[in-house]
Amino acid sequence: MESRRNYDLVVIGAGPGGYVAAVRAAQLGMKVACIEKDSRPGGTCLNVGCIPSKALLDSTELYNFAGHQFAEHGLKTGKIKVDLAAMMQRKDKVVAALSEHVRKLLEGQGVHVVRGTAMLRGADAVEVRSDSGEDVDESPALLKAKFILLATGSAPVEVPGLPFDGSRIVSSTEALAFKSIPRTLGIVGGGYIGLELGSVWNRLGCQVTVIEMMSRIAATLDGQVGRSLQRILSRQGLEFHLSTRVTGAEVSAEGVRVRMESDDGEKTADFERLLVAVGRKPLTHGLGLEEVGVRVDSRTGQVLTDAGFRTSVPSIYAVGDLVAGPMLAHKASAEGVAAVECMAGLPGEVNYDAIPAIVYTSPEVASVGITEEQAKERSIPHRIGTFPFSGVARAVCMGETEGFVKIIAHERSDRILGVHILGPRASELIAECTLAMELNAASADLARTIHAHPTFSESAYEAALSITRRASLKR
Repeated sequence: MESRRNYDLVVIGAGPGGYVAAVRAAQLGMKVACIEKDSRPGGTCLNVGCIPSKALLDSTELYNFAGHQFAEHGLKTGKIKVDLAAMMQRKDKVVAALSEHVRKLLEGQGVHVVRGTAMLRGADAVEVRSDSGEDVDESPALLKAKFILLATGSAPVEVPGLPFDGSRIVSSTEALAFKSIPRTLGIVGGGYIGLELGSVWNRLGCQVTVIEMMSRIAATLDGQVGRSLQRILSRQGLEFHLSTRVTGAEVSAEGVRVRMESDDGEKTADFERLLVAVGRKPLTHGLGLEEVGVRVDSRTGQVLTDAGFRTSVPSIYAVGDLVAGPMLAHKASAEGVAAVECMAGLPGEVNYDAIPAIVYTSPEVASVGITEEQAKERSIPHRIGTFPFSGVARAVCMGETEGFVKIIAHERSDRILGVHILGPRASELIAECTLAMELNAASADLARTIHAHPTFSESAYEAALSITRRASLKR
């Protein structure tokens, strides 16, 4: 007998886009169900992405600091040892605690959390089945709703000739849970994920080699920042093969032999493990998009939406990694809120010019707005102000002086167009700059704002001040 349940909104996916949207919808008075196929809510970000990787990055940074910088502070210790199992247990504990928080948040708002795999059965219907193949609750569970929100996230891209086997050739999921520290680790892809996980294992003593087919790492970064980051990571021990394409690999009991091709010709390299981190793709398989008429970009696989996140089927919306734009958790959350507000007749929107992005290496990289290269490509008249952390008193006290802040402002209006930070606490410093851009602030506004001394935030103040002084000298 078919079980029908009626809702105002059914959300498919309990990741950063889905669960935030569900909570916002409940706050707006909607009756909401949120379907999640995994045992814990939170999606890729919380369970096998952002959160576990940051937990390991924090742990390994402490290990690195204890081994190399304690002595500079007059702190003497014995030999520092790594208990990888304990480190992984801490990471898992962090993930479990945050996932439980998400579950309680959803339940506390009255959202009905449904465990199972969802499939669209029409413009107003979703069928849910358990992962074991058994139907959820009664047979089958059909959820009816005025609106449906797709927030299923993304999955790692698999490279032809490098199939994931979960052991030797792995995705980021497996690279977050190695049982032992690899002697050597090859990483295909010099983007954010590859650099962060490369940093984790490099700090623990693994020889890490990054293979990138483009001429630079983290290609979306401002060029000056990206080049500086590569130099710093190289000094830390990471090896880079740029403008190099992986053409294949052979797996053996000992490891992986990788075949590479560059302007210098063909060569091979042997690694104990190979991490393939060339990007992610929208996770739409099995949703039944085609059957109900939801249009998808044939090239990218992204779901096509209008400015209000509505798909080609008016009652079905999509957000996060499923749609165009950077695959970032906070972008998905912002879209989830905006989509629900649009459903409720409110002016929900996302300012895509003010979405920060962060690379959690050491030092960190954070950016918002356009790069210097983009300003030149668009023929935008601009001024640039920079300030090194070596001139920031707090950074000198902490012994964290690598990097700089770079602010790009319009030459005539002085409006801030982009901010790029390579240095300590960049992930926190970028918030002030994002707010400045959201409010259409000028660099002079930032330079007039009193910043506490001594703090890392003075770096942004000084960078903005350098633009102001440069402008005043020309008048």
